[in-house]
Amino acid sequence: MRRTLLLFLLALLAACSHAPSPWQLTDVRGHLPDLRFHLTDDRGRPVTGASFRGKTVLLYFGYTHCPDVCPTTLAHLTVALQNLGPLAREVRVLFLSVDPGRDTPAVLHAYVRAFGPYIVGLTGTPAEIARVAKRYRVAYSYGKPNAEGNYEVSHSAAIFIFDARGRARLLADQQSTVAQLTHDLHLLVSRQRP
Repeated sequence: MRRTLLLFLLALLAACSHAPSPWQLTDVRGHLPDLRFHLTDDRGRPVTGASFRGKTVLLYFGYTHCPDVCPTTLAHLTVALQNLGPLAREVRVLFLSVDPGRDTPAVLHAYVRAFGPYIVGLTGTPAEIARVAKRYRVAYSYGKPNAEGNYEVSHSAAIFIFDARGRARLLADQQSTVAQLTHDLHLLVSRQRP
């Protein structure tokens, strides 16, 4: 009886002890769907989630007229990519505009190119964008236009990170640092290299 109890306690302890996670961002494996969409890129070409297979993908929802959060986030992502050195070639940042009325492919192209070569602007019809936002539980809403017709768009600021096979792996938020992004991207890309 004592031996059985000892074996049970050892099994219980083994089940409770977990190796520390190597990730500094939030691990979302199994909690979010794979990368899947049908949209238009910043050169006017139709693209899907499969168009980016083989690359680690960071998906971020925003808009080009965003006064602060979007440019700051893209600047942080640019620094993280620079920190990766040659590994940055294995990464694509997809900046999906939630403001298709103003963010045409040409506007998106000029905007994302200011941040670097590995950032791709995406747009689509309002219905296409809404489908992708719903898939990843992203909320956004439009403010009331001012006298000049300008308006703000409230939107989630999460960054969804997918591995080279398009599987959701990590989630970064407003509190995530460039160092955390760099660390986890380096680890994820390194693990996928042949």
